[in-house]
Amino acid sequence: MLWKLLVEYLRPHRQLLIAVVIFQLAQSIASLYLPTLNADIIDEGVAKANIGYILSLGGVMLAITLVQIVCAVIAVYFAAKAAMGVGRDLRGAVFARVGEFSEQEVTRFGAPSLITRSTNDVQQVQQLVLMSATMLVTAPMLSIGGVIMAVRQDVQLSWLIAVAVPVLLIAVGLLTVRMVPLFRKMQKRIDTVNRVLREQLTGIRVVRAFVREDIETERFARANEDVTDTALRAGRLMALAFPVVMLVLNVSSVAVIWFGSFRIQDGSMQVGTLIAFLSYLLQILMSVMMATFMAVMIPRAAVSADRIGEVLATESSVRPPKNPVSSEVRRGELEMRDVGFAYPGADQPVLSGISFTARAGQTTAIIGSTGAGKTTLVNLMPRLFDATTGSVRMDGVDVRELHPDLLWGHIGLVPQRPYLFTGTVRSNLLYGKPDATEDELWEALRIAQARDFVEQMDEGLDAPISQGGTNVSGGQRQRLATARALVKRPELYIFDDSFSSLDTGTDARLRQALKRSTAGATLVIIAQRVSSIVDADQILVLDDGRIVGRGTHSELLETLETYREIVSSQLAAEETV
Repeated sequence: MLWKLLVEYLRPHRQLLIAVVIFQLAQSIASLYLPTLNADIIDEGVAKANIGYILSLGGVMLAITLVQIVCAVIAVYFAAKAAMGVGRDLRGAVFARVGEFSEQEVTRFGAPSLITRSTNDVQQVQQLVLMSATMLVTAPMLSIGGVIMAVRQDVQLSWLIAVAVPVLLIAVGLLTVRMVPLFRKMQKRIDTVNRVLREQLTGIRVVRAFVREDIETERFARANEDVTDTALRAGRLMALAFPVVMLVLNVSSVAVIWFGSFRIQDGSMQVGTLIAFLSYLLQILMSVMMATFMAVMIPRAAVSADRIGEVLATESSVRPPKNPVSSEVRRGELEMRDVGFAYPGADQPVLSGISFTARAGQTTAIIGSTGAGKTTLVNLMPRLFDATTGSVRMDGVDVRELHPDLLWGHIGLVPQRPYLFTGTVRSNLLYGKPDATEDELWEALRIAQARDFVEQMDEGLDAPISQGGTNVSGGQRQRLATARALVKRPELYIFDDSFSSLDTGTDARLRQALKRSTAGATLVIIAQRVSSIVDADQILVLDDGRIVGRGTHSELLETLETYREIVSSQLAAEETV
């Protein structure tokens, strides 16, 4: 998977890579040429006290060194640019794919794991690209070229290269094999840390309310300790790689000097030749060391690439049709025909045999006890899930035959847990309609009973909203989310228990305003409170995933015991209060 990702995402940056190759090639040629010039200075200039020769050849070496430095800087610059581009493209691809996921895929991966995959995992691949591009030509060029140049200097000492390089490769290979499972384990444990931290930050008020700070601190400490332990074990292996390389390098240098001294003594080798051979040997081993450093990074990057590839290879269970119906949604009439739904791996379906029609200009309400399947039913309407049996239809067309953008463009959804994005009141409302005028925004706020508290904010529509809307109350969040849907003016409105945080008076005023402003549209309201749906044209009573009754409020009171129990329990609760 690593090589597949690299090939695919490096292709747009091939011009930068070509530039890297050219400048690294120039740098490598300069590096290979310098030891030979140095040998000539020692043997011809120093040995014969030829100052002019030393100065002229030294000037050439200085010029070559300057060229080498310039080429190295430019190569690193282009390599970094290519690596950052790959990281950007990978993050964008992961984000785009996650954006296509249905609730099913998001739940399967988990939000903490998806965050880690799009940040830490991408960073590991990005760092590998940077190191690989930096050493793309230098390492093989110096190793292969160094062997050739060393043999040219002295053939009889070349056996030292044949011994040193395999010893180094075997030692590094053994270390690398042990790193792979550790890096795989470490990425999973980073997921765990993210999950625990996310839970604690999201539920901080619950933690404090139940005085669980010590227990949560201990839970995070355990997850943190697991990551630290795995990182230390992998770090020790990585740290061991460099002493091994340096040991082989230094032992090889001593061996060259030791055996070369005998050849100098018997006159079969000159001092300059020995120094040049030693320089080439060091270049070879340094190039192997650079390759070793890259090899150490490959296991972790390979694990990260597998995790990224898993996300990119996962197709959403909610797929756009190959030949989508192009007809526009005109009335927003919603129909369910014998719909059933079961979560993957579940023993029993959540919904069974759901059939009803929500007509334009009417309000259809759905009520039921906790766990009856109301929210699952809501998720089927805008096709956040696909029904496992039966069909969900919009204006007579199966929603699976409509392009998701066309479907969602005609639905205004206010979820059970309204979410506001970091920004302002204005920016959140414009999610519904980016080109909405200020008058339209204020009108939507008026209908949603949110105009009063927005006007009291210091900056009005430009008042800041923190992530998730945590700087406003639950009721204000619900009203702002309702206003966001109203700005859109869709054909179908879906309110998933979105009035639960409102007091009875505000709830009544909001419903009256909705009825006047959404005339002609289809309204589907999911509610826990009977008072929120008494005026509905059609009430569906859901119990254990099935519709057990339908009709108006008065009809259900007369004919359905389940509905009477819901009403009486709520009336008893109100009387108790």
